[in-house]
Amino acid sequence: MGSITAFCVSDVWRHGRCEGIVAPSPEQNSQGDDAVTRKTSHDFDPEVLRLFDLYVHGLTSRRGFLDGVAKFAAAGVTAAGLLEALSPRFAEAEQVAKDDPRISASYVDYPSPDGYGTVRAYVAKPAHVDGKLPTVLVVHENRGLNPHIEDISRRLALDHFIAFAPDALTPLGGYPGDEDKARDLFPKLDQAKTHNDFIAASRVLKNLPEGNGKVGVVGFCYGGGVANFLATRLPDLAAAVPFYGAQPTAEETAKIKAPLLIHYAGADDRINAGWPAFEAALKANGVKYEAFIYPGVQHGFNNDTTPRYDEAAAKLAWQRTIEFFNAHLSS
Repeated sequence: MGSITAFCVSDVWRHGRCEGIVAPSPEQNSQGDDAVTRKTSHDFDPEVLRLFDLYVHGLTSRRGFLDGVAKFAAAGVTAAGLLEALSPRFAEAEQVAKDDPRISASYVDYPSPDGYGTVRAYVAKPAHVDGKLPTVLVVHENRGLNPHIEDISRRLALDHFIAFAPDALTPLGGYPGDEDKARDLFPKLDQAKTHNDFIAASRVLKNLPEGNGKVGVVGFCYGGGVANFLATRLPDLAAAVPFYGAQPTAEETAKIKAPLLIHYAGADDRINAGWPAFEAALKANGVKYEAFIYPGVQHGFNNDTTPRYDEAAAKLAWQRTIEFFNAHLSS
């Protein structure tokens, strides 16, 4: 492949580089998507990333985001183009193929009598198993069981865990295959019932014949908050790993029995604002925890489908996660 050129489409430059988005040259466009260098958070102005974070979490509308980033759109790249550039690219990021022969994956329905009644989940486990395996409940972001979370589950299966990923959107028809539609559905859920759906999922794993009886949970964004919630509700939870999740109150933190491995993004003021009080409560109640703040990275840094992904931080956080689960679930 020849050299790739690009031009800045923002009038904002800092430290000798474009702070908006770097758009492909006409020559790149003619070569197709494969010729375009994958974007990172450094290709976007911090204000664009801040507005995107608000949009992703339902704190501003699509129109609010588009209006807010309009000043960064120029030279043929529209505000809608900025949104598209920040949106997930599931196929490109997939690490473990759906038909990978090393794993066995399927969808199951499980009962949740105190929640929405019946919930669908994606289950991934090693194809060849000797003995009983530790289990991990995987909790998605605020878009339901999308392809990225299924891929995360398959990655866990390759590390010899049984991964169980419920779809909180099941009562609304399940993940709709479109991130915007999924985001719009999420506020329609009764969160009390949804939380009970995840509690029910933990019980399924606790009693799974192939499992060793030890259950861990990992969650991302909304799921990180659910991981923290489950730690306050399940005294027999063996391990919890919240990625940039909302924190429980001091009163709820006092109920935590499970060891925690907590991951935060350094450039995530919205979530990090709750960390000092949470840490104080953890210490006051003698909760075992490890916490890592990854400098300079964005909320969602582990999600390799979007430009907010940070490869170095994600690899280190995931290595720590697997080691943590091995220490607390496999022994």
